[in-house]
Amino acid sequence: MTLPPVPLGVAEFQLVLLRRMADYQPELVESARKSLGFSATDMRAVNAQWQRMLRSRHSRGPVGMLRGVLGEPVARVQRHIGDLTCPALQWTLPLWPTLRFEALTGPGGMLLTEHLVRGPGSPRPTLRHLGDLRPWSCVLGDVATAFGPLRHLEGSAPTRDLALARVPDEPDEQPGTPSSMIACEFVYGLLQLARKHDVRP
Repeated sequence: MTLPPVPLGVAEFQLVLLRRMADYQPELVESARKSLGFSATDMRAVNAQWQRMLRSRHSRGPVGMLRGVLGEPVARVQRHIGDLTCPALQWTLPLWPTLRFEALTGPGGMLLTEHLVRGPGSPRPTLRHLGDLRPWSCVLGDVATAFGPLRHLEGSAPTRDLALARVPDEPDEQPGTPSSMIACEFVYGLLQLARKHDVRP
């Protein structure tokens, strides 16, 4: 039996993002879902609808889908990747008011990446040591600013990023402060997990 389409808007799109984060932070996801007024069944139905839309032969493509669900972007910015200047479209999401959801596009409007970024005028969190790297406290750009340059590894899925950073163990800014290699795992650019990385020679 074919299920009727689920109307998707900004609120439902947030469920799509949350669904991808549930493998890492189920308690945070459940709390956020309840704050939006949706049930676990609602989340499954929305995710299934989103996947059907992506696979549909009538799909307008990922960027077209984002416009259809989120409306017109609140901002358009330019990102520099090597010698390329790529336009990025940004939308606000109520669940993360200090962030923006950004779709970076390449030649022909092709979607390159989609992730949460720090919103303009929003102060970056204070990141000085491992204890500051709490789930959902920062985005990839915040970590790169605080501890970069980062070493990027291949994530386990297109919406996931894995980056290694050298991070002080304790909040001590003195020279020679012990530090560890930390693996930071992100979903849609939002930090989900930070753990010590076993660096082998």
